[in-house]
Amino acid sequence: MFNAPAATAIQWNSVLMQNLDIVLTQFINGLSGHVHLLDIAIETITQIGVPLLILAVVISWRVGANARADRHVAVASALSFVIGLALNQLVLLVVHRVRPYDAGVTHLLIAHSADPSFPSDHATASFAVVFSYLLATRLEKAFWFFLVALLIVFSRVYVGTHYVTDILGGVATAFAGAAATRIAYREDTRADRWVTHIL
Repeated sequence: MFNAPAATAIQWNSVLMQNLDIVLTQFINGLSGHVHLLDIAIETITQIGVPLLILAVVISWRVGANARADRHVAVASALSFVIGLALNQLVLLVVHRVRPYDAGVTHLLIAHSADPSFPSDHATASFAVVFSYLLATRLEKAFWFFLVALLIVFSRVYVGTHYVTDILGGVATAFAGAAATRIAYREDTRADRWVTHIL
């Protein structure tokens, strides 16, 4: 039987969360436009942060003492991102969230995006790396990659192209991708030895 008070509570909570999302998004985006050099720095992070993070992953296995194990985590990171990105595309089939700048929530510092706002592919890409290293218990590297990932996702809200919850959605699909990869792609299997050898 339909419970009207429960439905009202759910609706109220949904509105509250939406309002909180807008407030947080506007607060972060509101930091922009005041210091020109800061804007340029964060615009640069939002544009090249993910490629630089990928480069850091590659460098980390080239200079590390445990190269094969690090190659395994690098491959796992790539697989995690691919799976996370595929999940994002599935979400986009049912969720068509308007970008915050089109909704009048933020002002935009970079070029418009043609695709919907939720979830954030940048968040998925950067946190796929973080979760892959975390699940492989490479904790020191996971920590440093986490700091870089935080800068990247912060930049996406700062420049006005994402809501905070878009970022959380991307982090969730990154975790799902990393968890699935951890189950399917085990270290020191025949496939792993073949892949890490050719790298």
